[in-house]
Amino acid sequence: MLLEKEIKFQSKIEKAIEKIVGRDDLITDLEGVYGYAYDCAHIQFSAKYPTMVVLPESTEEVSEIMKIAYANSIPVIARGAGTNHAGGCMPLSGGIILHFAKMNQVIELNAGNLSCRVQPGVVVKDLQNLVESCGLFFPPDPSNLAVSTIGGGIALSSGGPRAFKYGTMKDYVLDLEVVLSDGTIIHTGAQTPKNVTGYNLTQLFVGSEGTLGIVTEAVLRLIPRPECSNVLLVYFERLEEAVNAVSAIINNQLVPSVVDLIDKKTVQTIEQFFPSGLLTDKDAALLIEVDGDCVSVEHQQNKIISLCKKYNAVFIDCAADDIHKQRIWTARRAAFGACAKLAPNVVTEDVVVPRSKIYEMALGIDQIAKKYNIITMIMGHIGDGNIHPNFALDLRDEIQRTNFEMAKDELFRLAVKLGGTLSGEHGIGCQKSKFLSLALSQPVIAIMKSLKGIFDPKNILNPNKMI
Repeated sequence: MLLEKEIKFQSKIEKAIEKIVGRDDLITDLEGVYGYAYDCAHIQFSAKYPTMVVLPESTEEVSEIMKIAYANSIPVIARGAGTNHAGGCMPLSGGIILHFAKMNQVIELNAGNLSCRVQPGVVVKDLQNLVESCGLFFPPDPSNLAVSTIGGGIALSSGGPRAFKYGTMKDYVLDLEVVLSDGTIIHTGAQTPKNVTGYNLTQLFVGSEGTLGIVTEAVLRLIPRPECSNVLLVYFERLEEAVNAVSAIINNQLVPSVVDLIDKKTVQTIEQFFPSGLLTDKDAALLIEVDGDCVSVEHQQNKIISLCKKYNAVFIDCAADDIHKQRIWTARRAAFGACAKLAPNVVTEDVVVPRSKIYEMALGIDQIAKKYNIITMIMGHIGDGNIHPNFALDLRDEIQRTNFEMAKDELFRLAVKLGGTLSGEHGIGCQKSKFLSLALSQPVIAIMKSLKGIFDPKNILNPNKMI
């Protein structure tokens, strides 16, 4: 009898939503919804299949869907490309997936105001290519930018390698159109770069992982495109020398657009997967990109080369042309895929520590990996202290799985102990929510829960995530 009622209820909801979006934008069969039960998280918990996947084409459609979900207390999870590493897109309680693949338009590009208005399904790389063709620049560049969407970037305040100089997604969001849990449509900011009119709701939604509202449009800040750029790949015999070289670069008033650290294991694995002529016998490498006007780039590059040599760089691969530059960048972006050669599963973690603690963090990660017998490669954005250890293992093996969970616990505790925190750009999702109390006090968590209750009193927006 109960099952019959559930079927009737689901049929009723399905028909109501079909009236809003049409049959072509509604997926309800098991084969269709199966893939939406997961994202890139390494542990799937007890993920349920979503009841349905809806592909809205307008803010008004999202609003009407939310009114139905609110009236019937149905969970709703917003989804972009599903590349989240922390389980942020997983429908732990079933419900409705709002997939924004069809809301993927750049609505307006205003070169005079240095801004653009976009829908959440716009792919980051596509937006970058468009604005650069107009002499403008959108700096946020997550490693999977070829598929990552603006909506996902806003949900996580994504950054990427260029965050050291240019900041993360939060620094480029001026205004958001948001649908609240009851279907109310609001705008949080303005189209101006300066705005202190009331509470900064825009920044509250950025990084909230879809738990407070559904972003349906965003006004983004753009900047003039740098005239030129160049890339250096600098090798060191010892990791500590690489870390010290970065400090020297920054202390000499140099601000590269990218300062990434790659350890020996990562370089060796990349070279196996994507042969690029990398030196595989050095303890560490720095990928350094400088940009600006051409005279400035040459000046910065020469000073950085001089400083790196002072700190015992053993070889400096300076890109000679665009092809050379692209080869270095392609090798760097191949790191995650390369790790997949070593084991069936690759887990990319994400912690942040003060830059002065990078060396201690790296040593600690190595010790933790040895303790639990896990293959680990260290890379990350050393300029802002964001470290991404890649763990290669077989999660089907119960011993490896258990060891990894213990290693992860120690990893997060070490980051907090060194003055850092749990995530710089991957978010909390359901993978890290149990560790939140390591980094935040109980009063702070209580305030966050109160905010969640204000915006989402029925707890239907991406439930069981973050807090």
